[in-house]
This record gives sequence, C-alpha cells and structure tokens, in this order.
Amino acid sequence: MSPLSIDLPSRLLRNLEQWRNAAHWRIAFSGGLDSTVLLHLLADLAKTESLPALSAIHIHHGLQTAADAWPQHCQAVCDALGVPLLVERVKVQPGASLERAARDARYAVFSAQTLANDVLLTGQHRDDQAETLLFRLLRGAGVRGLSGMPQQRPVGQGTLIRPLLDVTRAELERYAQAHSLSWIEDPSNQDRQFSRNYLRHQVMPALRERWPQAQANMARSAAHLRDAQGLLDELAQMDLAQAGTAHDFEWLGLPSLTLAPLSGLSAARQRNALRHWLEPLTRLPDTDHWSGWDDLCHAAGDASPIWRLADGELHRSAGRLWWLSGNWLRTPVIGGEWQAPTSALRLPDNGRVMLTGQAPAGPLRIAYRQGGEVMRLADRGHRDLKRLLNERAVPAFVRGRLPLLFRGAELLAVANLSGLDGDGRDGWKLHWQPTDEDQGLS
Repeated sequence: MSPLSIDLPSRLLRNLEQWRNAAHWRIAFSGGLDSTVLLHLLADLAKTESLPALSAIHIHHGLQTAADAWPQHCQAVCDALGVPLLVERVKVQPGASLERAARDARYAVFSAQTLANDVLLTGQHRDDQAETLLFRLLRGAGVRGLSGMPQQRPVGQGTLIRPLLDVTRAELERYAQAHSLSWIEDPSNQDRQFSRNYLRHQVMPALRERWPQAQANMARSAAHLRDAQGLLDELAQMDLAQAGTAHDFEWLGLPSLTLAPLSGLSAARQRNALRHWLEPLTRLPDTDHWSGWDDLCHAAGDASPIWRLADGELHRSAGRLWWLSGNWLRTPVIGGEWQAPTSALRLPDNGRVMLTGQAPAGPLRIAYRQGGEVMRLADRGHRDLKRLLNERAVPAFVRGRLPLLFRGAELLAVANLSGLDGDGRDGWKLHWQPTDEDQGLS
C-alpha cells in the first residue's frame, strides 16, 4: 500500500479537526470516486475516533437513464459501511447551463438538510481546484473567482467543508484500489461538450505533459489569491463601516448604506466594497454590467436612479443606497374598507398595518398615495402630502407604498411618520410593518 494512502486518514482528520464538535457530519455522496473514498475514510475513522454522527445524502437528478441505478448502488455501499443514507430526487430546471441548473437543484437540497452546527462534507480534490481556477480564468473572473473553491463556506444553517482539497485524484484512486472500493463512473463525465470535461480530458493532460506540476502550482496560485481576497474583504469591511451609519428609516428593515463615504473612494474601492456588500444579497454582475453602478452613483442629486441586478434592485434615494427585492419590487394593491380597525390589516405585497389606542370614528380605509393629497395639521393648517414627505426626506421608493389612513376623503394619518401618524389629543397612531414577520428579505 502506498505511504500516501496510509497517510490519507490522518491528513483528513487533521483537516477536520476544528469541526470535531459538530452535531452531524453528512457526506454529499454521488457514488463517484471522490465521495466514495471520503465516505470510506470517515466510516473507517469512526471505528477508532470519536466523530460526530455520520450520514450520507445522494441527489438523484434524473438527467440520464444510467442514473436510475445509482441510488441502489449508494444504498449498498452505505449499508456495508453502516452509514445511514438519504436519497433525494430533484427536478432540474431547463436553462442555458445544465451544469449550473443541476448544481442549483443539488445545493437547494443540501441547504435544506444542513441544520445548525451541522457540517456537509464534499469530495472535491486538488485536481478539481486546478480545473476551477483555469475554467474561471477563461471566463474572465476576478480575484474572488480565481481564488477557487474555498475549503469552507456557509450552507443552510451549517457549514460546507471540502477536506480533500490538498489531495490529488491519483491519491484517491490509489486508496480506492488498495481497499477494493467500487464506484460509479458517470457517463456524462466523458461528454466534452461540457466545458469542465473538455478542460479535464483535453487541456489538463497537455498541461501536465509540458509542466508536470501544473495542477499543484495552479492550486497554490488559488491559495495566494484567497489570501489576496481576504485582504480585499478586510478593506471592504473598513469602507462599509464608514457607510453603515444609522438613519431615520431603520424600521424599513432594508439593507442600506450612506452614499457619501463610498462616492469619495476610488472607483476600484467602490466596486470592492459594493461586491462585498451585495454578495449575500444577489448574484454579482459581470464587469460590463458595473456601468449601472456608475450611472447610479453619478446621477443628478435630485434623481432617484435604480440599478437592476439579478435578484433585486439597488436604489439611490435620500442620500443612501437601498437594496430592494421580493415584495418590495411588486406594486401594492389595496381595496375595500378597513372593516375591523381594532385588528391588524394585512396588505397584499406590503406587510400589514395596525392602530394603537382608540381608533377614530369610521368608516376608515387604507389607501396609497396617488398625488394631490392634502393633510390637515393642528398647528399648520392644510399641507400638501408631497411637501410633508419631502420635509422628512422619505425615500422615493417608499412614498407610493406608505399606508395612508382615510375617513372618506379626509387624510387622517401617514403610517410611521412622527407627527403625521396619528392624533396626539386622542392618543391613537397608525403603525406599518413593511414585511410580514415570517417573510425574510432576499
């Protein structure tokens, strides 16, 4: 048996040391070489080491006839090792990239199954890392993309770990052969129409022939770039700290930044900070699409520009940047009277409103601003609602969805705006919760 194969268990254990106190280790088990070796290694280590509970999960994509037999194979392997297996069948959405669609479907299941303090283990190795670097380089990726696959990242409520990134495929093959393991050979892995397969079968062998250490060197470059990305992240956090000031509309519950500190940075630092801030909110734009940020940033001071991204919109209003997604992008519709003002009223695509204190005499209704509304203030007489909203610097995207309380044609209150939200003498106020309590933002 190869010394490298003998050393593999101790290397794996060392790579997983900081997660030994996790509640559960679940192996993403495709049945291929990588995950088969990972599963066997962990099941074997569990005999002599105190490890978290082990289980495996197999995703059946249903994309090819041969795959119908794979759940049975995976079940047999897990039964022999005494590891529980969960088989999940998914529907892959058709689209331009079948690879990406399959990955999205797979990781949706992984996210749902990975609970708090759980670890999901995947079998990507050093050769995969080199392919990833080359693939992303050819697509024009930046530092973050070229840093390759991270050893760990959040998934669901837990953490995804890739403990074999310092192991070559050749080492995995030697281990599998030494332990007489059998694994699935996915026929689609030979289809060179897929970009990764083309790189694996056509490009990487030619590179290795000329530069035998090509994959090791590429993996090392990815590690250097991860360090560089770490420094860029630290810089972004410093810049965002300057822009993350408190404001009068915290109750909106929206991600928001003050524009001025960002606009004073160089263009490269602006993009770096924005990438860091947007990453958990949306798929990031490519280089050409960043012109939308320039347009938003340099628009006239009285404008309310919008930058539309893959999963939402970035608005500029009242000197701030606001991230809008989900119901915030839908036009709210309201109809009918507020029949029971003593109870909260749910607003389609706009949260809910409620009255505190003794409700004014009715009949009452909730409506949205149409233009031309006038409100009577005890100390100021009649005032245009538009001017009142301007005085309070209400963001433009909020104005059309602020709930207004009417009695007949009389505007009684504007939700959540101090001085406009109720009657101080009678002690009632109109409160708006922009999103339902069980409805998170993207």
